[in-house]
Amino acid sequence: MTDASATHARPERKSLMAADERTRKRNAAEKRFRLYGLTAVGIGLVLLITLLTSIVSNGSGAFRQTFITVDVFLDPAKLDKQGERNIEDIRKVSTFGYTPLLEQAMLDVIATNGIDTPLTTGKEMRPMFSAGAAAQVRDTVLANPDLIGETVTFRILAASRVDGYLKDRVKREDVARDKNIDAEHLDLTDALVAAGVAAKTFNPGFIFGSDASESRAEQAGIGVAMIGSFFMMMVVLVLSLPIGVAASIYLEEFAPKNRFTDIIEVNISNLAAVPSIVFGILGLAVFIQFAHLPQSAPLVGGLVLTLMTLPTIIISTRASLKAVPPSIRDAALGVGASKTQTVFHHVLPLAMPGILTGTIIGLAQALGETAPLLLIGMVGFIASNYPDGLAAGFLDPNSAMPAQIYEWAKRADPAYYERAWGGIIILLVFLLSMNIIAILLRRRFERRW
Repeated sequence: MTDASATHARPERKSLMAADERTRKRNAAEKRFRLYGLTAVGIGLVLLITLLTSIVSNGSGAFRQTFITVDVFLDPAKLDKQGERNIEDIRKVSTFGYTPLLEQAMLDVIATNGIDTPLTTGKEMRPMFSAGAAAQVRDTVLANPDLIGETVTFRILAASRVDGYLKDRVKREDVARDKNIDAEHLDLTDALVAAGVAAKTFNPGFIFGSDASESRAEQAGIGVAMIGSFFMMMVVLVLSLPIGVAASIYLEEFAPKNRFTDIIEVNISNLAAVPSIVFGILGLAVFIQFAHLPQSAPLVGGLVLTLMTLPTIIISTRASLKAVPPSIRDAALGVGASKTQTVFHHVLPLAMPGILTGTIIGLAQALGETAPLLLIGMVGFIASNYPDGLAAGFLDPNSAMPAQIYEWAKRADPAYYERAWGGIIILLVFLLSMNIIAILLRRRFERRW
């Protein structure tokens, strides 16, 4: 017979405040997950800072250019042989007639400042200044023919090799293989800098100027390409916003849910993932070969980018419409509003912040696209002149900022490589501005409602 009063082992009581083994493992796993997240964020920030540092360090030099200050005697014997100040006779003198004047001005600078150099002829001065410097002097004379016979001070662009030397882009050990410049020119550059004749200053021509030929890299600017991008974005905004919003409203609020609308929705989602160069091929076939619109025109570029942007705008707009609570619709319908009044008076205003945000993000994506512009010829065109008017801005051949950057990156002169990085800085400023506008518009409409 067993003893009924025998004691049995009782489970050990543990405090709820003390973590057991399983809780400790769970807490350790949570800490590791947080550490993984912080590590991922840290890596992303390091890569972002590295990218921005690389862009700024490589592209900041494009905003500063070397200029040489010279006093040019506008010799009447070369510029106005008749002596009548007839603008038509003066216009006949090409830039080749102004080059000797610049060469003599350089020799005068050397003599005035007592610079010792083995370069003693005018021809040996040509590698020091830009090939476009003569055009600068000629344009000044044509704008004011009364300057002929006087000595005028000009700030002319230095050649790209001279500028590159002062920016440490051209090394002395490299000039032995460079047929455009030699060590004597670099010595002369140092002497001109010491005399205050040559100096690196802010270069507004890079921001407001036009593209240049391969031999005038120091003169190239992105201003005309910025105008081309502006006209393209105008076309994209005018077409993609109303079409995208109207299609989204119909599909989300009015279209019956059947197989046909399902096919449309699937195709819109698929189009958003189509490579952008496919839209370029479509634009080449439809707008240029079939519709015979002008090649390289911002109008064609805007139409192509509109096709590419529409799926993004439609998807973001539909998501904004879905985010409006169904109670808003039910309340409006309950007080007697029609379906159209409910959508346009209540649902659409509440969805407007998301719609505007999606639209501006789509425009920013279109602004940075290069591949579609390759197919319609905007890369091969040298944007050398501003459009004459509004119609010319849409229809005349032009380039765009991403296409211009791509074109500069292909060229051999290192000065163009520097300008490509500088163009990226300007493009990023535009993209950042567009995103800031999207945030401000969203907050304004959110406060309003």
